[in-house]
Amino acid sequence: MATVKGMHAELIVAQVREAMKNKGYAFFESGKYNVNIIGVRNESRRANKFDDMILVLYKSSSKEWEVFSAPVTTDPGWTYLKDASKRYGGRGTAILVADQYRGTYKIDTHVSHEALCQRSGDVSVYRDSTKDMNLDFDKSTIVTGKFGINIHRGRKSGDTPTVGAYSAGCQVFKNAADFKSFMSLINKSAKYWGNSFTYTLLDESDLNN
Repeated sequence: MATVKGMHAELIVAQVREAMKNKGYAFFESGKYNVNIIGVRNESRRANKFDDMILVLYKSSSKEWEVFSAPVTTDPGWTYLKDASKRYGGRGTAILVADQYRGTYKIDTHVSHEALCQRSGDVSVYRDSTKDMNLDFDKSTIVTGKFGINIHRGRKSGDTPTVGAYSAGCQVFKNAADFKSFMSLINKSAKYWGNSFTYTLLDESDLNN
C-alpha cells in the first residue's frame, strides 16, 4: 500500500482525470474526501493473481490531492472458474465489466467483515464458462443485475498468496492492512458525503492512451 501526496499525486490525478474524461465518466473534485474509487485491470488474461490495482483519489482535509493505491484482483479466482457450470447452472463465473457504476456501492457486511458492497444498483458481468485459467471477455455473455460484486479483503491478516476462493467476481484486496486503510478512507468519506459510493473499473490501456 502507498499513499502519495504533492506533485506525484497531482500527476496521477491528471492522468486518471483525462482517462475518465475520455470515457465520459464522472470524476469527483469538490470538497474533501470526495473519493474516486478506481480499479485498474492488468492486461494479463491469466486468473488467480493479485495483479490488478485499486486507486482512491481524493482531496485531504487541507484540500490537497492524495492518492491511495493497493494490489487487488478484479477477477474471480480459480476455485470458481473451474467449477463454473456446477455453481452457476451453466451461466459461467462472473467477471466485472470495465465501466463506471454510479452510486452502486455502500458500506455493509461481506460475509463477516465490513466492506463496500453492491447494494444500490446493477453491475454488468461477463459469464466465463470455459473452466480454465484464462479469463474470457466475451461480449455476447454480458448480463446486468445484482450479483453481489463486492469490494472486500482476502485473509484476515497479512497477504493472501493467491485468489482461490476469495473471489467469485468480487474486487478483493491482497493485503488485510491495506484493506483496513481503504475502509478507513471510505468511512471518513461517508461522514461528508453519505453512504453511497461510485466504483469505476478501468483497463490498464485506458491510462496509456
